[in-house]
Amino acid sequence: MLADGPEAVITELAAGDIPEGARAAALEAVPGMQFAGAERKERGGMVFYDVEGTRADGSEVELDMLVEDGAFRVVEIQRDLAWADVPAPARAVAEAAPDMFTPVRVIESVQEDGAVIYEMFREGQPGEPAAEVKLADGKAEMLTERWTY
Repeated sequence: MLADGPEAVITELAAGDIPEGARAAALEAVPGMQFAGAERKERGGMVFYDVEGTRADGSEVELDMLVEDGAFRVVEIQRDLAWADVPAPARAVAEAAPDMFTPVRVIESVQEDGAVIYEMFREGQPGEPAAEVKLADGKAEMLTERWTY
């Protein structure tokens, strides 16, 4: 399982307080997105924004953005997913891992390059994933280090 990640300094933002650059990046990635709020996170020398809202079809979505030289770049598009709906190759790799558990929450995080990270949360540990699987080009691998984003 994964070691604890670096501590983050988190600032909650109401929908109206989301910076314009973050709004523009979000709408480019998810046209028609309705904003619910955001978190500004400083972690490991980087600044991120987690922008939450709904797609035009009403489904929930979260965009993780990295701020580089004042520009907002979407690095992940996330949604919650039932464990049963995780693709079979990712589930198989996770279930074969030593000390694996049945996740109480799974977040599907689509990366810029099309790879997908499945973040799996353990009962009683809602703050960060206890395990992660990367699925790229049909191949799944259990990550031994926490994914950067």
